[in-house]
Amino acid sequence: MGHADTLLAMGGAFVAAAVLARLGNRIGLPTIPLFILAGILLGPHTPGYVLVEDPHELEMLSTLGLVLLLFYLGLEFHVGDLKAGGRKMALAGGIYLVLNVGAGLGFGFALGWGTSEALVLAGVLGISSSAIVTKTLVDLGRLGDPETKPILGIIVVDDIFLALYLAALQPVLAGADEAGTALLQIAKAFAFLLVLGLAARFGNRVINRLFATRDNELLVISFLGAAVLVAGVAEEFGVADAIGAFMVGLMLGNTASADRIRELVHPLRDAFGAIFFFGFGLSIDPGDLPTVLVPVLLAVALTLAMNVLSGVCTARIYAFGARPAANVATTLLARGEFSLILAAMAAAAGLDDRLAPFIAGYVLILAVLSPLLTGQTSRIPASPTATKEPPDDAAPTPAASQESSGNGNPSDRPSYAEPPA
Repeated sequence: MGHADTLLAMGGAFVAAAVLARLGNRIGLPTIPLFILAGILLGPHTPGYVLVEDPHELEMLSTLGLVLLLFYLGLEFHVGDLKAGGRKMALAGGIYLVLNVGAGLGFGFALGWGTSEALVLAGVLGISSSAIVTKTLVDLGRLGDPETKPILGIIVVDDIFLALYLAALQPVLAGADEAGTALLQIAKAFAFLLVLGLAARFGNRVINRLFATRDNELLVISFLGAAVLVAGVAEEFGVADAIGAFMVGLMLGNTASADRIRELVHPLRDAFGAIFFFGFGLSIDPGDLPTVLVPVLLAVALTLAMNVLSGVCTARIYAFGARPAANVATTLLARGEFSLILAAMAAAAGLDDRLAPFIAGYVLILAVLSPLLTGQTSRIPASPTATKEPPDDAAPTPAASQESSGNGNPSDRPSYAEPPA
């Protein structure tokens, strides 16, 4: 791909995403499925004009979008929240994993595609999309809602589980015979996560000094470099790059520069996040979907049922009412980037050819369905008997309060698909 072709692909992706997002915003549609739709329409698998022949051509930009989305999520999820809500968070996250991963594993065996395929499907059906969840919460202005902390807590538990799951699954798919090899990879991933967790918990003073600057340019270079560098190191240790970026955000969210970092990362997050979802759309071949349509629809129905049950359980743990329970269930319904990672691992391992179109169809439906359903939960009457969190715990961060000004109504929220006032 030549230099001019690269610029055309990048520019075309940004423009296509912006145009569809602007059109969708006029009729109240969330931006995520529209970005994905833009990638499908301009990708190599649909008739008409092809903007990008090979989805891998935008792979680095897509990865950067995912890194920035998870970095921002880490900024919003403070270490204090982890410490204060640790037991409830672990319980809610554990219930979510048991229900969804367990259902995915059973579904995989029921399909009869093979044991390795069933293990892949357990992860695909069991793990929510951090990127889509984050984007949905931002778009709907719900970062300051009380149920958002449990949602983010479940995402954290999911991501930690995923890091260990990927480390354990890799040697299985690669046909590793020695248990020692698998255990070594798991130990490396766990040790890396432990080091980052300890740095986030006890290294605040040192980190605060490293990022203490009044120059916005230097601050942007510093936090962007840290997020990308740690994401790369995480990959070397067998941990998903997005989790490394999340941990960097978690560390910086407790520094004196946290508010400025949130403000400065917004445009970067929005721009490259759009490319991530556009790139996801490029990888989908609509022609493959009919061959696995029935299993996909059954999996979607199963995931919806498990998420509703998980939302009810989370609401009881936190003493929430019906609307927050619905928010938890619908927001966490999305599947995305980590399912694609598992699809790539399955393809590299030479597993059943039906896995790739199944995962693509399943992820696409839920990536569209989750933001749409989440945007409609405001229609559920608020429960007058629902217990609210104490004011100090429920108070949003400055960034969250700015983005929550629309009270979750898409027509009131600011969007980068709209021109500034």
